[in-house]
Amino acid sequence: MKFSWKNLLLWSLPLIVISFFIWQGLFAPITNDNNNIANSRMTYGRFLEYIDMGWVKKVDLYENGHTAIIEAVGPELGNRIQKIRVELPITAPELITKIKNQGIDLDAHPIKNNTAIWNLIGNLFFPLLLITSLILLFRRSNNSTGGPGQAMSFGKSKALFQIEAKTGVIFDDVAGIDEAKEEFEEIVTFLKKPEYFTAVGARIPKGVLLIGPPGTGKTLLAKAIAGEANVPFFSISGSEFVEMFVGVGASRVRDLFKKAKENAPCIIFIDEIDAVGRQRGTGIGGGNDEREQTLNQLLTEMDGFEGNTGIIVIAATNRADILDSALLRPGRFDRQVNVDIPDFKGRLEILNVHARNKKIDPKVSLSIIARRTPGFSGADLANLLNEAAILTAKARKNQMTLQEIDKAIDRIIAGMEGTALVDSKSKRLIAYHEVGHAIIGTLLEDHENVQKVTLIPRGQARGLTWFTPSEDQSLISRSQIKARIMGALGGRVAEEIVFGESEITTGASNDLQQVTSMARQMVTRFGMSQIGPLSLENEGSNPFLGRGMGNSNEYSDEIAVKIDQQVKYIVEECYNKTIEMIKNNRIIIDKLVDILIEKETIEGEEFRRIIEQYTEIPTKA
Repeated sequence: MKFSWKNLLLWSLPLIVISFFIWQGLFAPITNDNNNIANSRMTYGRFLEYIDMGWVKKVDLYENGHTAIIEAVGPELGNRIQKIRVELPITAPELITKIKNQGIDLDAHPIKNNTAIWNLIGNLFFPLLLITSLILLFRRSNNSTGGPGQAMSFGKSKALFQIEAKTGVIFDDVAGIDEAKEEFEEIVTFLKKPEYFTAVGARIPKGVLLIGPPGTGKTLLAKAIAGEANVPFFSISGSEFVEMFVGVGASRVRDLFKKAKENAPCIIFIDEIDAVGRQRGTGIGGGNDEREQTLNQLLTEMDGFEGNTGIIVIAATNRADILDSALLRPGRFDRQVNVDIPDFKGRLEILNVHARNKKIDPKVSLSIIARRTPGFSGADLANLLNEAAILTAKARKNQMTLQEIDKAIDRIIAGMEGTALVDSKSKRLIAYHEVGHAIIGTLLEDHENVQKVTLIPRGQARGLTWFTPSEDQSLISRSQIKARIMGALGGRVAEEIVFGESEITTGASNDLQQVTSMARQMVTRFGMSQIGPLSLENEGSNPFLGRGMGNSNEYSDEIAVKIDQQVKYIVEECYNKTIEMIKNNRIIIDKLVDILIEKETIEGEEFRRIIEQYTEIPTKA
């Protein structure tokens, strides 16, 4: 913090005040330092005895005769003159007479009036010091808010303003989202060379909305724009507009756009705009008045009466479904850019970017990692390489190998590795359960390939079977869904066939939840049942109601009964087929279980080679 006398005064004021009162309490009552010269004390009665015995040579009276410092000499005192303090009673008329009769030297010392100075300091100096400090405080508040009478900066925008934003990120550092990057490269070109576009009548877009799941690189794109464009850059979060005081958010919006107009052309980046841009008048009990006023002001500033020429508003959100429709229309956000989960090519590019500062074994192929991580976002891939680097450092290795990367993938997906099982009965039961999943997935043509089967616990799972998901998950056929249902039922069926119905465990509870969910979606959403091609349930509930409160049935009780019947029919059909497959391949299952118990982990290629020794594996699509 920069040094200034004002800051020094403001910080030292409390210490000065506290020190003053401590001084007053501890030292002001002491009116004469001579009281402290006596090293010992004596009672009043003993003092009178000393006078009678003629041992007292001198008496000095202090504090209006309430305290005496005597000089005495006698055998008890080692025949040396000593000074002794005596507390005298309020009324002692015989004392003075006794002292005079003995011819003792008597002297009285008046009280020194030091309190007048302290009273002056306390009544004049400190109030003046407080008033001066308050004046400085108010002046600093007024200077920070830009107007008189504003002691607090509630209405001031908290946007981070940079003339040349040096974020350390440029477009070359953004990978895996080429379509979104092209959109923003065009905007940067517009800002740098607007004459190319205005010559044909094009106008600069007013707003661009980035939509996508968390971790896909929306904020990274904004940093790249700030690094590429040589224009002022304002960065703020949507939550910073909302305060407990009504009107503060709208005031901050006005202040932000006022600064932006003064520095146009410029870019305003609003991260997590859903914090302030939610639909108005929604929710139980009505809307939020403060947030709605803030949104109204934002709508007015983006495309109001005055307009904002040269200001580009870039916003990011992963909740586009809850944004107000007035905010999404052209003229406010002219473009909506989807930043999706990267495909194989995108993941490979992202891994190349994040591998620049990592020491990776040359034998490791990033394309293999990219193929093993479908569904990973850019943030997931960055975290993957970081976790692998941590594991490499723990192992005291100089370079990252595929072993550390595989462990990092398993840790991110399933959690930390647990202690290996030692109970032979539990271990064999879990082995049959996992092999049941894996063999059904391998022998079904429409199921994904097995990647790994392991008995090493991770997270809450006592064992795991990994499947390599297909690259395209947007379109799934009826046969693929049924294959997934059968694969999920494989573990439960293997337990039943091998150990009997009485030994079925709770290990398949999560599998059964997935099975029921897939079967119900086939009936109610995808039209894959005898009820017909009807969509009976929405994909998601109302985001402004509590969980389950917006899921009201839009069908009759008769249809509800048919839905339950069809769900049960689909699950039973898949269950019976799974039982048949497990029984027909019991010899292979027993062999695989023995190998799995011995090795604890079987990779997908080895798993398929063992099965091929006994039966034919269908070719996957």
